Amino acid sequence: MNRIFRPLVFILATIYFVVDAVFLTVAKPIADWLADRRIFDGSRDWIVSLRPYPTLALFAVPLIVLEPIKPVAAYLGAAGHVMTGVTIFVIGEILKLVLVERLFTVSRNKLMSIKAFAWAYGQYRQVRDWLESTQVWQAVRHWSRIALYTVRIYLLQWKSFQRSARISLQSR
Repeated sequence: MNRIFRPLVFILATIYFVVDAVFLTVAKPIADWLADRRIFDGSRDWIVSLRPYPTLALFAVPLIVLEPIKPVAAYLGAAGHVMTGVTIFVIGEILKLVLVERLFTVSRNKLMSIKAFAWAYGQYRQVRDWLESTQVWQAVRHWSRIALYTVRIYLLQWKSFQRSARISLQSR
């Protein structure tokens, strides 16, 4: 029985890491942008003042609260509410990763002082580094950059068109 479930667990874990890695490419710039906002200075100072284990508990909160969004979104999709499920999944996953990324950035040294956390993080980094080194990952990154640049060009052209349309209407 164990032989049957081992590949299934491996496949599910791989899918989980792939989804998180893909969404992390979106969440990281958002987290970095939030880091520059002065409104969060007070909460950052409070988090820095915590000891390692309370910091770990705080770090676990977004995971515990927002991780169940994945099965809820899957249920909604299976129940025929595909767009609602996808929307909930995307928003929940990005929110979770932004919070986790910010908390980890602020409290990395304290979290790494906990041996079990440091070991688990090392395992996570090994899997992520392996995943990012695969040809499939490189191809996905390449095509996502092309898509991003295409959207940026389209938006710039659209803004330019809007400005020229506004100018032509004002000159009449």
